Amino acid sequence: MALAHCPASCGEIIQGWILGSEKLVSCPVNWFSTVEVSWGTPQVDERPLVRAMMSQLLAGWGYPAALGAKIRIDCRSTIPLAKGMASSTADIAATAVAAARHLGHVLDEAALAAQCVALEPTDSTLFRALSLFDHTTGKTRIACASPPALDILLLESPLTLRTADYHRLARETLLKDNADRLDLAWQKVQAACQQNSPSLLGEAATLSAIASQRLLPKPGFSALLDIIERLDLYGVNVAHSGSIVGLFLDRERHDVEEIVWWVKRRTEAESWPVQHLLRLIEGGVREGEPVMPADGYTLPGLQGGIAL
Repeated sequence: MALAHCPASCGEIIQGWILGSEKLVSCPVNWFSTVEVSWGTPQVDERPLVRAMMSQLLAGWGYPAALGAKIRIDCRSTIPLAKGMASSTADIAATAVAAARHLGHVLDEAALAAQCVALEPTDSTLFRALSLFDHTTGKTRIACASPPALDILLLESPLTLRTADYHRLARETLLKDNADRLDLAWQKVQAACQQNSPSLLGEAATLSAIASQRLLPKPGFSALLDIIERLDLYGVNVAHSGSIVGLFLDRERHDVEEIVWWVKRRTEAESWPVQHLLRLIEGGVREGEPVMPADGYTLPGLQGGIAL
């Protein structure tokens, strides 16, 4: 038996036309998918991509396909699906690492990324370092220095959008139109990590979020920008192929309940019925169970508020 876990992502810090193609920098947060691989009968309600990853690995390692019928995969995750939180990447990356351990193989980050991209567009949450990644081909990966510490108020929408549906959109022209803005955003991401500056990271995310409005607009976005300025938050990021939004902040410096009050007052309440206070963390797939931080914060009186 082997266990592994991979973090979710609060959308992307940046995503767009960068260095000649669409690329992204994911925003890993302390919310995990945990996968256990063991000998046993497969469950009837497995997530299809999890089983697809197992079948792909077995074929690549030269095992008979029939071996898959003797491998059980238990996936434990509360990451919302189809909202831009990298739930699929978390599932399949954790599955791959747990399967490798169970069968006596080793997957480094490059090999893991190749396995994941072969199944679907993949978030850069599977890398320990904050990384610019070509999520459709896996051909480009540029790692940054350690990111600055910051908290994220994730605004969860009831709307869903499958990543595959996003990739069917005719978007190349709009992405190229914003190439200069995204180039600046990428420069700011690198500077933010080098200078340990949450403000610069927020500026980068906000630039990319504004560009994303032309392709996949978020409701009440102008009001959210006003809240950022009014409360002197670091910035706003979005799921470029999903529905969630994140407000970058410092829970010691900013009043989270006041921020939630302004979000409810200035935007349509049904747009963001659930909020979660999370932390930006180091990415990467780890073996074993996730160790949850002791500084959890549940937003008082909020439906679905989670302590992470």
